[in-house]
Amino acid sequence: MPNKLKIITQPNPILRKKSVKIDFKNIDAIKFRQLASALLNTMLKADGAGLAAPQIGQNIRLIAINTQNGSFCLINPKITKKSWAKIWDSEGCLSVPGVYGKVRRHKKITCSYLTENGQPKSITAEGLLARVIQHEIDHLDGILFIDKARNIEKQKTE
Repeated sequence: MPNKLKIITQPNPILRKKSVKIDFKNIDAIKFRQLASALLNTMLKADGAGLAAPQIGQNIRLIAINTQNGSFCLINPKITKKSWAKIWDSEGCLSVPGVYGKVRRHKKITCSYLTENGQPKSITAEGLLARVIQHEIDHLDGILFIDKARNIEKQKTE
């Protein structure tokens, strides 16, 4: 598997499909690790804050997140707790290049997920990290940020 994969862009129909849960009993562990690694590398080379498997043509519940403390994958991520408070902030997306808009998201979330070894974990995030996780989980459900955004603007190219 190549180190960097092609990022699929809107209107590709895979971006609108609900992704399937990953079952560790029925996957090839080596191929899966290669895919997870390629997802991370693709995100980093594109200078992304996050990337979801559907964005590289894989209809599975896998996301990559880039934080100040490093990057990692979340398998079968599920938001288990959300703050009452929500905030509007600007978002963009590697699958909708050159488009930005304000999206209202929960200020703080807790997300359960599995590691690449199948171990259950949980992360509590707020601010930008919470926003990125919510954005990437939306991808797993066939939702793009433009579906929720207001004040959508296209970046002008010269």
